[in-house]
Amino acid sequence: MGKALEGVRVLDMTHVQSGPSSTQILAWLGADVIKLETPGRGDITRGQLRDLPGVDSLYFTMLNANKRSITLNMKSEEGKKVFTELVSSVDVLVENFGPGVVDRFGFPWEKLHEINEKLVYASIKGFGPGRYADFKAYEVIAQAMGGSMSTTGFEEGPPTATGAQIGDSGTGIHLVAAILAALYQRTNTGRGQRVQVAMQDAVLNLCRVKLRDQQRLAHGPLGEYPNEVFTDEVPRSGNASGGGQPGWAVRCAPGGPNDYIYVIIQPVGWAPITELIGQPELAEDPEWATPEARLSKLDKVFALVEQWTEQHTKWEVMERLNACNIPCGPILSTRELIEDETLAELGTVVEVQHPERGAFKTVGCPLKLSDSPVEIERSPLLGEHNNEVLGELGYGPQDLDRLRTAGVI
Repeated sequence: MGKALEGVRVLDMTHVQSGPSSTQILAWLGADVIKLETPGRGDITRGQLRDLPGVDSLYFTMLNANKRSITLNMKSEEGKKVFTELVSSVDVLVENFGPGVVDRFGFPWEKLHEINEKLVYASIKGFGPGRYADFKAYEVIAQAMGGSMSTTGFEEGPPTATGAQIGDSGTGIHLVAAILAALYQRTNTGRGQRVQVAMQDAVLNLCRVKLRDQQRLAHGPLGEYPNEVFTDEVPRSGNASGGGQPGWAVRCAPGGPNDYIYVIIQPVGWAPITELIGQPELAEDPEWATPEARLSKLDKVFALVEQWTEQHTKWEVMERLNACNIPCGPILSTRELIEDETLAELGTVVEVQHPERGAFKTVGCPLKLSDSPVEIERSPLLGEHNNEVLGELGYGPQDLDRLRTAGVI
């Protein structure tokens, strides 16, 4: 069976996380992704946060699966010649350098388009044009400037970063959508185009409900928030869902740091919950029976639920709540996730063999296409595919030896 992006060729000039997370998805979907790296060093994450000396780090291996690696000195004239040939042979070029870096290599968009008018040139930047354009951006900076940190945490606490990498990988997923849209448009126009996603924009897009609530504040306090005092800004609201149905994380036995379960109380779920917690009379008590009655005392509502959940493990609570069709989710630690048998069966967490590292676990492809199955392959060693890729461009063994001796590859 074929792959969704079979025949699509991608030149991957990305590094660290935001860009590689994007090109890895393209590779999973069947694109031939050629990762271009600096000779001798490669992507900086090959050596960052190493747990084994002299071996590509998990940071690198978990973001660069299913790719081929070549090395190329972009500062040399012959390296630029090889690069020009590569550009002419691919459908997509992806980069996440700082503003103007590729231009300074001598390849602005206009020249790239001249080399290959069908090229989709995709970039991730920290910010869009304007005041912040030249600022450096990293994961938590994007969270800070995209609306996430100001609305994450508890009311009396400081702004808090989320463990989900919404600035880096979140932007990478947005870029995948942009690339696929450009490739689809090319089928009609025959022309490539420039596509760009800013990390700040991607985070803000993921925080749109908080912008919704910012505008709702003009009409009074936000009833579904547990906060008692509201200013003219959306507050941090702890574990409140911020949606139409109130939810909270309540403690479970035996009381460890992740022995919690998140419970959402829908109107139809209140009566079953009162049965479970041993207080069925509250289902009819006008002080508790309606969502409106409970809204002003959600802290007391979840305290009642917690008195019951503290007597059971989160797994026991999950089973009993789901049996009553009550939305809930145990708080799963990273250890629990990486050891979860169901996730392994689904391919959500997979084990990969690496020639230097041995076996390690990584995430599987979250996109499930019935006619494009994904097999997770290991990340490439630095320059592992130099001979293969340059051979496809017509370079013979003697040419490759000469380029290697000259430090071009």
